[in-house]
Amino acid sequence: MQVQKYHKETKTVLFQGRQVVIENLTPMLPPKLREQRKKEIEERLFEVFVKYQGKGR
Repeated sequence: MQVQKYHKETKTVLFQGRQVVIENLTPMLPPKLREQRKKEIEERLFEVFVKYQGKGR
């Protein structure tokens, strides 16, 4: 089993007068796999947009 590494981005923001810590974890993937995943996500998003394109008009 391969251990997945992540890039961690942390921000502290004010929300309704309180400090909130936001952490964003992005998987560290080899360039080829990253492009493959990006393409898969874009294709799925396109399918969703096409499905709902005519609704709400």
